[in-house]
Amino acid sequence: MSVLLLRLAGPLQAWGASARFVRRTTEPAPTKSGVIGMLAAATGLHRNDDTGLARLASLRYGVRIDQPGTRIRDFHTAHHAVTGKSMPLSERFYLADAIFVAALEGEIALLDELDSALRTPAHPLFLGRRSCPPSLPVELGTHDLSLPDALQAQPWQAADWYQRLRRREHTVALTVLREPQPDEPHAETLRDQPLSFTAAHRRHALRSVVSTTVEVPNPLAAPARLESAAQPVPHHDPFDAVTQEAP
Repeated sequence: MSVLLLRLAGPLQAWGASARFVRRTTEPAPTKSGVIGMLAAATGLHRNDDTGLARLASLRYGVRIDQPGTRIRDFHTAHHAVTGKSMPLSERFYLADAIFVAALEGEIALLDELDSALRTPAHPLFLGRRSCPPSLPVELGTHDLSLPDALQAQPWQAADWYQRLRRREHTVALTVLREPQPDEPHAETLRDQPLSFTAAHRRHALRSVVSTTVEVPNPLAAPARLESAAQPVPHHDPFDAVTQEAP
């Protein structure tokens, strides 16, 4: 198996898995359905093409949180295009200044096709919502590695200012959320396995998720200080200054 890596970075991202009605939440990391939707847009897949969607959804998915960002809230207003009536006020949540590395594992022929599509996408790419375009190139290429090894080997993608904030750490621990191996226990499930993107009837199944950590080097870490040779600590007793005995 091979792995396709994506860099997901932008001023705002929004990855909803259970948003309903007027409250639109976001997960702390990109969802599989959101990333598959981006790949579908890049390849020009029709919204009603469930067979083509199943081909993409069969890829094993994982994501590494390189820069968690800040969760922010916004209020959204809209008007009906035909009647002109105001729509209900909605509450929407976003991740600001976040950066992730997403990985999809599968056959190299499909991954090469997707990598090429990301470089010349059929439709604009966005990070969960149409109002969230990526600020950096998405594609990080294909790699002949397993999914866990690829997420371990990829250099830290956090912004320079964020890496400097952690300059005292020569290696940093990053959280990885990924689909488990067939015989690997999992910690939780998420309704995030895309089955259909049909506008009138979107459907998602449950998928298993395990949480692990990987250690990666910090390229902007402060240089290690050379320790000087140990010197004996001079003896000091404040009573040495007392030269006279008390009467």
